[in-house]
Amino acid sequence: MVPMNKIIRTPITEETTRELKAGDYVFINGTMYVARDAAHKRMIEALDHGESLPIHIEDSTIYYMGPSPAREGKPIGSAGPTTATRMDKYAPRLMDLGQKAMIGKGRRSPEVIDAIIRNKAVYFAAVGGAGALLSKCIKKSEIICYEDLGAEAILQIEVENFPVVVVIDREGNNLYDQASKEFCAL
Repeated sequence: MVPMNKIIRTPITEETTRELKAGDYVFINGTMYVARDAAHKRMIEALDHGESLPIHIEDSTIYYMGPSPAREGKPIGSAGPTTATRMDKYAPRLMDLGQKAMIGKGRRSPEVIDAIIRNKAVYFAAVGGAGALLSKCIKKSEIICYEDLGAEAILQIEVENFPVVVVIDREGNNLYDQASKEFCAL
């Protein structure tokens, strides 16, 4: 199958994920959340205590990113992805509550892949090391909760043509596994 270039808008729904296949190049427009391990841990603790989440999780996209401070006149500093496996113990529960997309870098656990399939979700990769370039796609950024976590606070960002690649699609097709098989076949 030949990868496609696609432009999508958040919120990402099941209808959106139906059109996305592992290997597709995608440009995202709209609103996303930024959260890393400490924020994920706090969200799961809130759920464990019967509290509601501080973000609207249904059909949401969470970018695993640790932003650097913004330069004057800019909404954010460097905005590269962080390693997704650090969120693997939290991601299935959030997907079961309706989260549809995650952006990070690196492989995901079998439990996360099962949750992607079960919830018709998708995992995107952003290019590690390209944080300065990715920050140019972020038009607005604001802390919405957990400000005490500093760089790990949850942000809401507005993005325009934010470039990602579908790594795991809703059917569990995994670009990393496909690429490894093709390489080994050579």
